[in-house]
Amino acid sequence: MARSEPAQKVRPTGADERLLIEAAQRDRARFADIYEEYFELVYAYVARRVRDRSTAEDLTSDVFHKALANLPRFKWTGAPFASWLFRIASNLIADRAKRKAKISASSEEIELIPQDSRKDSQSGLEDVERQAQLFRLVEGLPEDQKLVVALRFAEDKSIKEISNELGRSEGAVKQLQFRALQNLRAKLADE
Repeated sequence: MARSEPAQKVRPTGADERLLIEAAQRDRARFADIYEEYFELVYAYVARRVRDRSTAEDLTSDVFHKALANLPRFKWTGAPFASWLFRIASNLIADRAKRKAKISASSEEIELIPQDSRKDSQSGLEDVERQAQLFRLVEGLPEDQKLVVALRFAEDKSIKEISNELGRSEGAVKQLQFRALQNLRAKLADE
């Protein structure tokens, strides 16, 4: 008996995706279809960033709660719906990182931490702040550049995979990535 390859989950495209979202906007019970369609993708996106299973589960749940609450205000732009969910996820991750940084920097903890380990926590705090700053800067990119950055660096997809997913040429995807990185470098230099 020949072995078969695991089935790839096919995301709705264009008109199908738009119909799915519009149906959920009219009838909140249809949001379950969106949840089923995008759960694995959003969970993978979050899990790659937080590296803690329970936190990833909590944040993924928060993403869908926030998406459901804000779905009536969602405007279709033609960009994949997943990019909107990724934006929500990255904002929640950045907010969590900020809260975590504030908590770890409380004055009581600073007094209890030995001097040489303060350097380690300070560098960890700086890393968290840099990540939060980078998330904010990525959010300021044009939608297509933001999507390419998310797919390329967050989901670790190849240029070819991204071009297939977006229906664009590999050269166009490379150009979007190049422009996005240029924009990020310029914004980092300004700050």
